[in-house]
Amino acid sequence: MLMPKRVKYRKPHSAPRIKGPTTRGATVAFGEFGLKALEPKWITARQIEASRIVLSRFVRKKGKMWIRIFPDKAITKQPAETRQGKGKGAPDHWVAVVKPGRILFEVEGTDFESTKRAFRLASDKLPIKTKIVVRK
Repeated sequence: MLMPKRVKYRKPHSAPRIKGPTTRGATVAFGEFGLKALEPKWITARQIEASRIVLSRFVRKKGKMWIRIFPDKAITKQPAETRQGKGKGAPDHWVAVVKPGRILFEVEGTDFESTKRAFRLASDKLPIKTKIVVRK
């Protein structure tokens, strides 16, 4: 699964602002087709990996795929049945902060119909609404 090799701080503050549209990564830059986020949400490394597996099954050897998001934010969790207090919990999993308009995945080298089907299956693995965009 995706996670950073090193981070400056092990336990980041919990709530970056995910209101408003994305400022970067909003256009299809590498491939022909892209999967665009329509809602703000934290997307976990497991969800990204599940979508990547679905897309790579469709792309195989005839096309190329890019993952445009990376889970670089640690989410901490206290152990189960622990009382309040006693500080912040240990890092539990990693998430990517996604704002509306962000391109999540890109694909090239495949026809539109199979790409549409692949993106549909990949978006089913994600907790947000998405749409398919074509490079201009």
